Amino acid sequence: MDKDLALGLVRVTEAAALGSAKLMGRGDKNAADQEAVDGMRRMFDALNIRGTVVIGEGELDEAPMLYIGEKVGCGDENSIEVDIAVDPLDGTNLVARGLPNALAVVAVAKKGCLLHAPDMYMNKIAVGPKAAGCVDINAPLSENIKRVAAALGKSVEDVTVIMLDRERHQGLMDEVRKVGARMKLITDGDIASAIATGFEDTGVDIMVGIGGAPEGVIAAAAIKCLGGDMQGKLYPLNDEERKRCKEMGIDDCDKVLMLDDIVKGDEVYFAATGVSDGDLLKGVVYLQKDMAKTQSVVMRAKTGTIRFINTIHNLKKNKR
Repeated sequence: MDKDLALGLVRVTEAAALGSAKLMGRGDKNAADQEAVDGMRRMFDALNIRGTVVIGEGELDEAPMLYIGEKVGCGDENSIEVDIAVDPLDGTNLVARGLPNALAVVAVAKKGCLLHAPDMYMNKIAVGPKAAGCVDINAPLSENIKRVAAALGKSVEDVTVIMLDRERHQGLMDEVRKVGARMKLITDGDIASAIATGFEDTGVDIMVGIGGAPEGVIAAAAIKCLGGDMQGKLYPLNDEERKRCKEMGIDDCDKVLMLDDIVKGDEVYFAATGVSDGDLLKGVVYLQKDMAKTQSVVMRAKTGTIRFINTIHNLKKNKR
């Protein structure tokens, strides 16, 4: 894929972040999400790609834009065909409530290389590059913590596990406490928590728990770019969801999905822009005279390149 695609993807996530951040703390998660969708969709029109949304806002009858199967980009027959996974606003509740760690994110891979995950739950475990190959989603969490501690050269007491603060995770919480590791609970935003395992200065070592399957695919793209490791298992709640898996080409819902099952190959890009301040990225700051500042990260799996980009935007000119 064209290495210049990276900056184009940053423009896509910046547009989503700038739109949604204006609704920080307003209590309207749907409006914030719509602003992110509108900004992201508009900027896709400037990319020289032939893209198909495989992870998006839902089916055509559920979403007017960035729906699954939608074609995006302004490329012609000579342009590369890619699969696109988007979460215009990872953390709609976070923005509505004025809380940290909301992101606008997008992942792109060559056509056919992203898992077409149904809109259901997925059980996940993710770690950064130094612990790659150490974890097993079928093993007890306490065992995974010990393995990661050894890989990182830490004591178990210094390992930090991050997960969504949900009743379904009570057993995992008890296990972390029993083994003596540290724990960080989050209200929303499990894409951000997975990415955090790839950067030492976030202090996060392992992400575990049950969250959205579509978000799992996007997180896996980031983990692949970072050189980390991730495993997942779809978590259907009923026969209808099992049927949905088969309709999307997933015959065995109980199969352990390795990182290469979720994201194939190394022709993968991931970009994110902070909406609210987080462990990894600063959120949008609105300055005087219709100016704003964003911070983004863009990564490419093939080269292992990770770029942090600080941008000053003239909002008056952006509207033209």
